[in-house]
Amino acid sequence: MNIREKIENNFKEALKRKEPLVVSVLRMVKAAIQNKEIEKKGKDLEEAEVIQIIAKQIQQHHDSIEQFTKGKREDLVKKETQELEVLKKYLPKQLSEEEVVNIVKKAIAEVQAKAQQDFGKVMKVVMAELKGKADGKLVSQMVNRLLNAGQ
Repeated sequence: MNIREKIENNFKEALKRKEPLVVSVLRMVKAAIQNKEIEKKGKDLEEAEVIQIIAKQIQQHHDSIEQFTKGKREDLVKKETQELEVLKKYLPKQLSEEEVVNIVKKAIAEVQAKAQQDFGKVMKVVMAELKGKADGKLVSQMVNRLLNAGQ
């Protein structure tokens, strides 16, 4: 079962069980997927594109949590955190920091990166391999650290 089917089935189940939080989150995901399909003139999205949509929504939730925390809005932080947990269930298993470091080191060697100027080249290779499997912010920090340390 692909992610899209899983979202649809879980949406129906949440409606039956009357879970407003889950229904709301999955409805937003479904709408984002439909909007992307309309953008692509009705073509079905590939699994990677659906993962990308979910990852983007997760990033938006992280940003919202950060802003609400700064604004001392604990009620909204709690709501965003709960929604975030629902979304995380649809992403592939996230890689550990150690696994990310190994992939970054391999990419640095592959593009023969020597300094910070090669950051973009390294990120392009790494993110192609890690699509949806690691947080982009974590990856960029690892790339920066390893390039600055001379690997």
